[in-house]
Amino acid sequence: MSFLASWLASPPLDAAIEIAPEAVSIAVLGGGGQNAAVQGYAVEPMPGGAVVPSLTATNMIDRDMVVRALRAACESVGVRPRRVALVVPDLVGKVSLVRFDQTPPRRDDLARQIRWQIKKSPPFPIDDACVTYSPGSRATEGNEFVVVASKREVIREYEGVCEEVGIEAGLVDLATFGVVNLFLSSGPPPSGDWLVVHMRPEYTSIVILRREDLIFFRNRAEGDQEALQDVVHQTAMYYQDRLSGRGFARILLGGLGRTPGAVDMARRNLEEHMGAAVEPIDPTRGAALTDRIQPTPELMATLSPLVGMLLRSRREAVTV
Repeated sequence: MSFLASWLASPPLDAAIEIAPEAVSIAVLGGGGQNAAVQGYAVEPMPGGAVVPSLTATNMIDRDMVVRALRAACESVGVRPRRVALVVPDLVGKVSLVRFDQTPPRRDDLARQIRWQIKKSPPFPIDDACVTYSPGSRATEGNEFVVVASKREVIREYEGVCEEVGIEAGLVDLATFGVVNLFLSSGPPPSGDWLVVHMRPEYTSIVILRREDLIFFRNRAEGDQEALQDVVHQTAMYYQDRLSGRGFARILLGGLGRTPGAVDMARRNLEEHMGAAVEPIDPTRGAALTDRIQPTPELMATLSPLVGMLLRSRREAVTV
């Protein structure tokens, strides 16, 4: 499992697949560089309850259903990829920001220190965790890392579905980090701070970046009592008081809500509260759509993390 940026370059992946509670989705990119385009995609809906994202419990409630949906999506797009970027729900990962005054020079020592530092953060023994990390803010004192801990058995559930269809998950990442990589991989980041609000029927994640550095992450499960505008307000206060925030250069919102019109309502509330325009999260920022693909808000929400993962894979393939 890896996120935001890998330590080592690897070959570009054939496709990106997302396993979400409502559907299994796949996207394939064609072209290269500035001419990247979504060559094909497919979305295979699933009945509620087939996948239930959780940090600790079984996620694949109806594994056979998920396997059938993945096979059907591959058949629909006309591709049976060998290696893919796999997108999983944010709810399966515990995200932490960890800072050290001094970073151990050896990667093995750093990994051990990070695991020790976050051992009380996830609600399961750290020995049962997949722990991945990436450099965080470079503007703070010391050295900061963005760390994700997921239960190893949970990640294996998602990988196992792919393996059942003959597909290797060469990269696994959280959905919201896929969205962030859509922007990090498709042009220079904003010169200041930017806020990303990514909605899904089961959760909403809020990210603050300072140029290309992630400095804040919060996930709110849909069952929580706090309204989105309250969470954003609390985030904005924390940003000003603790992160030396001076205002957002850009505010981005996208995804899928639990009810029709939920994202549009959230956009209006955000604009009223923040006093600034809110931009949609748009995958065509990094990859064009062919003429036969008709953009809809639902399709844009589906493609954003998939395209972000594939653009990141291409970027890292040329990184030495």
